[in-house]
Amino acid sequence: MSIPPRLLLVFVSLFATAGFAADDYPIHPVPFFQVTVRDDFWAPRIRRNHEVTIPIALKQCYDTGRVDNFLKAAHVMPGEFGTEFPFDDTDIYKILEGASYSLQTFPDPKLEAEVDKLIEIIRAAQEPDGYLYTSRTINPHKLHKWISAKRWEADPKLSHELYNCGHLYEAAAAHFQATGKRTLLDIALKNADLLCHDFGPGRAAYYPGHQIVEMGLVKLYRVTGKREYLDLAKYFLDIRHGGETYNQAHLPVTEQKEAVGHSVRATYMFAGMADVAALTGDRAYLKATDAIWDDIVWRKLYLTGGIGAVGGHEGFGGAYELPNAKAYNETCASIGMVYWNAREFYLHGQARYFDVLERTLYNGVLSGVSLSGDRFFYPNPLAADGKIVRQAWFGCACCPSNICRFIPSIPGYVYATTPERVYANLYVGSEATLRFGSHAVRLTQRTAYPWSGDVEIVVDPAGQEPAGEFELALRIPGWARDEAIPSDLYAFANPAVGHAVVTVNGKPVTPTMEHGYAVLRRSWQAGDRVQLALPMEIRLVKAHASIADDVGRFALHRGPLVYCVEGVDLGGSALAAQLPPLETLRAERRDALLDGITVITAEDGPFTAIPYFAWANRAPSEMAVWLEPAATSR
Repeated sequence: MSIPPRLLLVFVSLFATAGFAADDYPIHPVPFFQVTVRDDFWAPRIRRNHEVTIPIALKQCYDTGRVDNFLKAAHVMPGEFGTEFPFDDTDIYKILEGASYSLQTFPDPKLEAEVDKLIEIIRAAQEPDGYLYTSRTINPHKLHKWISAKRWEADPKLSHELYNCGHLYEAAAAHFQATGKRTLLDIALKNADLLCHDFGPGRAAYYPGHQIVEMGLVKLYRVTGKREYLDLAKYFLDIRHGGETYNQAHLPVTEQKEAVGHSVRATYMFAGMADVAALTGDRAYLKATDAIWDDIVWRKLYLTGGIGAVGGHEGFGGAYELPNAKAYNETCASIGMVYWNAREFYLHGQARYFDVLERTLYNGVLSGVSLSGDRFFYPNPLAADGKIVRQAWFGCACCPSNICRFIPSIPGYVYATTPERVYANLYVGSEATLRFGSHAVRLTQRTAYPWSGDVEIVVDPAGQEPAGEFELALRIPGWARDEAIPSDLYAFANPAVGHAVVTVNGKPVTPTMEHGYAVLRRSWQAGDRVQLALPMEIRLVKAHASIADDVGRFALHRGPLVYCVEGVDLGGSALAAQLPPLETLRAERRDALLDGITVITAEDGPFTAIPYFAWANRAPSEMAVWLEPAATSR
């Protein structure tokens, strides 16, 4: 599609504002507004998020008093703070972020007017010096139990004042990027300037109790080029020590080597550390995040890409502590894994980060929202007794509002570029306009992924000049390279039969393999067709012997999808289901089931497995991912 000059300039401001340090990510994502999704898998989900999820989330914010809190803070409505948590402000910010992304895809005057109205309500609630935190502003003499009488003082514990700021900044950058309007951005900048005034060497030294302000400040730095925002993000990370493992404040961040504590806080912090590492050149941050990534992927990652095994602190357990029925796997933590792994890729250019991202996206994230788009999971276990159902909303509603903002941003993960290379990271039917180096290229991607492994990318010039010579790097997913994940935590139990095949204009080619990418360098002509065939085989997965719940069990895997069984397909019982012999298993397309899915069935028995993301969309029933093999299975 053609990009309006206004939006193109906004994008440039996000990545190349004058006054930047020379350091930045060596690889840049192609932003969401330059990729139009047109497939049968993601396009309906993005539309459903626009038509169903965002409207019901907005309604919940009105019905539960979240909007009223801003009206009370603006003194246009009487009453006390009306919701349970002081971070409830962020649900509105996250929905505004998602609505902003969505408006770029689906112009919608009614939604845009609603967004404008909410921004005006937020502006009215902001205090004259930029402070914005309705729980205190409504009645500073009757404070929530988590809040100190002094601003910011209780943030390292539970006040969430800085957390609220971070989500405001994320929403403001998205709104400005998508619409070109400064209304929410000006509110955010006024607030960020207050932080720069209050915090820093010789001033307040309270680290954020729930991280995200670091990522938000970096986004404001990208928009404005104001170095103080980046410096403050680094300051918040550097003062983080002398606290608890729960919020990763037990050690200086550059000395941390293991994933501990609350998993959402952790992934948001790791993403912020990656941003600071990229923009300041501080390699100590990079060394730390790399070590923590290894700790998770080798010892603390679920097969679904979920993280956070322990419900008590919503976070990480010890090495190999990965129970199935008690798995917490918060939806927000999976979204955080996507944010962080994308940044690790932009730093390192290795496919393993998008391998983990893809696993989390198709399994851990998508499980968090129903196929109808109006019900949600907070935890995402890998076994269930039939009593677990998705909820319409939660008192702590971080997961539904996070889904709202994340789903419409997915087009921004499909491609990335350097001056002479395009990375195809996700296989999604789409049209994209890319500008990188001296090149302007239009890519049309056609695929039925994740059900089919056949992908075609057509290359055309996007301007008057030919596309020219550059590299196209196709990610060959780990599962297509006989690697379940990039560690020994899980492995395929049956050998691969096929392998990835690349052709150009119908002729087989032998690309250069580099860090999990098949790299094609050529002088591209209009209409060149690159075809990738990935082997969509049914694979059995076995877990590391130290994962107690999975000993003697196997999981089913096909393409990027983890499969599970539900009692509704097996006469009521899934927890006692046995895995039929591998040679009897078949992939079968069922267009009428669960919005159209490919199931795995057995030739000689009543066995049906469905993609994990699709469970709990019918009658409540048992569910299991890891199955004991039948006596003759091998």
